[in-house]
Amino acid sequence: MTGWFSFLHGEATAGDVLASERVTGVLREAGVAHDVVWSPGFRAAGTHFEDVDPAAYTHLVFVCGPAHGPRVEELHRRFAHCVRIAVGVSVVDPASAAVAGFHHVLARDAPGTGPTLDLAARAPLPGAPPVVGVILTHGQREYGSLRRHTEVAEVVTGWLGGRDCARLELETRLDAHDWRLCGTPAQLQAVLARLDLVVTDRLHGLVLALRAGVPALAVDPVAGGAKVTAQARACGWPALVAAEELRDGELERWWAWCLGEGRETARRIGAGFRSGAGTDAAEGLAEALGLG
Repeated sequence: MTGWFSFLHGEATAGDVLASERVTGVLREAGVAHDVVWSPGFRAAGTHFEDVDPAAYTHLVFVCGPAHGPRVEELHRRFAHCVRIAVGVSVVDPASAAVAGFHHVLARDAPGTGPTLDLAARAPLPGAPPVVGVILTHGQREYGSLRRHTEVAEVVTGWLGGRDCARLELETRLDAHDWRLCGTPAQLQAVLARLDLVVTDRLHGLVLALRAGVPALAVDPVAGGAKVTAQARACGWPALVAAEELRDGELERWWAWCLGEGRETARRIGAGFRSGAGTDAAEGLAEALGLG
């Protein structure tokens, strides 16, 4: 089985991979032994075209995407002895060599025919991994030689890349004119409230996550600890990693806690914020103004 997810410089989309899983299920149910070819840039440990001997196969199944272009035509030449079938593809030009090279075309859409459901629609439903907001800063020059922001970002993002989670990069910075950013605090809060966890090295990443009742795995990016550490203490929040202790073991430990008992702790702290619990600097403002 192959598709656009198989080519070295192709792209593996979520829809294409789900389509492959739908076809894999059909083949398994029919008792058909098969291999799936993956791009080495997407799945380095998978089967790649350079590992495949075409003579070992009787059929080639091309899954999803457009049946179009020279890379599809090359499949016809390389697997010329095989029965070649396209499943769930879009047919742009029925007369093209890419389409005409298939013995059977089971299209999802093609000129002159009615459309069928995309294969991804009926793919097996996977378990849902946690949805994680990632809020990092690369600024804060005021900390000078104590800054560890670059190192923290590299370690955290590298570690997150190996976690089974849905990552969502977020910014606490607001901009009413940039569609990629939230324009109001309420918009950002609406996103945070829908997350399972926030990973952040920002003070407000921590505070706004807890305000939404969502656990935060906080990292202080300043050597010796600074405002993130201070705020974690003020909030009574334990899931804090110092820049000097930033290693997988610490991140793993607090990740598990945040997605376990930390959920209830975050909900309790958030409820306390909303009820007015705790003390902040504004409470001394009236006296500082001479109004007390």
